[in-house]
Amino acid sequence: MNKESKNIAIIFAGGVGKRLNGSDSTPKQFLKVNDKPIIIHTLELFQRNENIDKIYIAIVPTHLEYMKELVKYYHLSKVAGIIEGGATGQDSIYKALKLALAENSAESLVLIHDGVRPNITQEVINKNIENAGIHGSSITCTPCYETILISKSGDTPTSVPYRSETYTAQAPQTFVLKDILEAHEKERIDNPDYIDIIDSCTLMKKQGLSPSMISGNRGNIKITTIEDLYILRALIRYKEDIEAFGLDKIDGGQQ
Repeated sequence: MNKESKNIAIIFAGGVGKRLNGSDSTPKQFLKVNDKPIIIHTLELFQRNENIDKIYIAIVPTHLEYMKELVKYYHLSKVAGIIEGGATGQDSIYKALKLALAENSAESLVLIHDGVRPNITQEVINKNIENAGIHGSSITCTPCYETILISKSGDTPTSVPYRSETYTAQAPQTFVLKDILEAHEKERIDNPDYIDIIDSCTLMKKQGLSPSMISGNRGNIKITTIEDLYILRALIRYKEDIEAFGLDKIDGGQQ
C-alpha cells in the first residue's frame, strides 16, 4: 500500500538541561512558563499550523508517560507517536525519523525542531515547507549582529569572519524524510555517537550536501540558560499583549 506524503514535525526533547536546571530533576522542556510546560508551548505552534499533518516526539525516557498525559490533556491531536529519546540529540532525532518512516511516505517533508524553541512563528513554519518543497531542504537562519570569533585555543582569535557572511542556524531544519535518514545512516557507520554533529545542517554538510537557507525570526531562541527563560517569559507576554490589544505584529523575521 502506498503511503501519502505528509508534512511532519519531528520534535526532539531527550535532554535534561543541566545548564539551566543544575541539580533540579525536572528536564527543562517540562519547566512551566505561564503555567504551561515549555514543550507544550512548542507543540501547540505546530498543532495550530494548517500545513502540518503529523507530529512525532522523542522525549527523555524518564518522562515518556508524562509526555503522553500532557498530549492528551492539551488535546494535541496531530501527535502520531512518542518515543524515548537517545543518548544524544541526533540519536533522538534518528529514532523519531525511523518511527516516522515506518508510518509515512519516504518522500514526506520533516521539520526537525527543538522542544525548547517555543517561539517559532507560523510564517517561518510555512516558509520551511514551501522552500523545502522547491529545494529539498530548508535551514532556518538569522544574520549575526555581533562579531563572530573563531578560536582553536579559547584564548586568542584564530580568525574573524566577516560579519556580513555569518548566520545563526536555528530550527526548524527541514528535509525530505529519506534524505535526512540516509545522512544519519551513513554517519552512524563511523560516528555512532555523532561527535561534533550539533544539528541536522552540520550532518548534511558533512555528507557533502548544501541545504537551502531561509530567514527566521530572532525571537526563536533555544531555552538553554536561566536568562533564556526570562526572555521567553517576556516574549510570551509581549505576544499576548499584541493579541489582546491589536498592536503591530511582533518579530516578523527581520528584526
